[in-house]
Amino acid sequence: MTLPRVLLADDHTLVLEGFRRLLDDQCELVGTVGDGRALLEAIPELKPDIVILDISMPVLNGIDAARVLKVKFPQVKVVFITMHADPAYVRAAFEAGASAYLLKRCVGEELGQAIRAVRSGNFYVTPLVTKDVVESMLRGIDGGAPSGPELTTRQREVL
Repeated sequence: MTLPRVLLADDHTLVLEGFRRLLDDQCELVGTVGDGRALLEAIPELKPDIVILDISMPVLNGIDAARVLKVKFPQVKVVFITMHADPAYVRAAFEAGASAYLLKRCVGEELGQAIRAVRSGNFYVTPLVTKDVVESMLRGIDGGAPSGPELTTRQREVL
């Protein structure tokens, strides 16, 4: 199996260098960019299979960049790696087209796990946020689905 072509997007050079070292033997790194607009401009030329990006970036944030990316390049998989653990960010990332969501404080091997999952057509969410995300869904927070369908008067009478 060929290595996936990966494009990295983060506004911190040191973080990009760390990702590069982590992924060196697992991916073909095709480039790095520092903001969402540069990411969108680089995709046609670099042709990545997977984009790994942060949420908080200048010019165009990662969520908005992912929305545009998935419209223009639907075949490209999106992996977020960010400091934002709030369920609202996780939800926004997946609504924008993400296939994976990790925190920057996760262990390095988790990034490789996420890439393998995404390449297999699966989703990946770091265990560091799953409890909060599920609790948020159960409470119906952040615009989540209501707890269940409304019962009619007759259904309540029967119960």
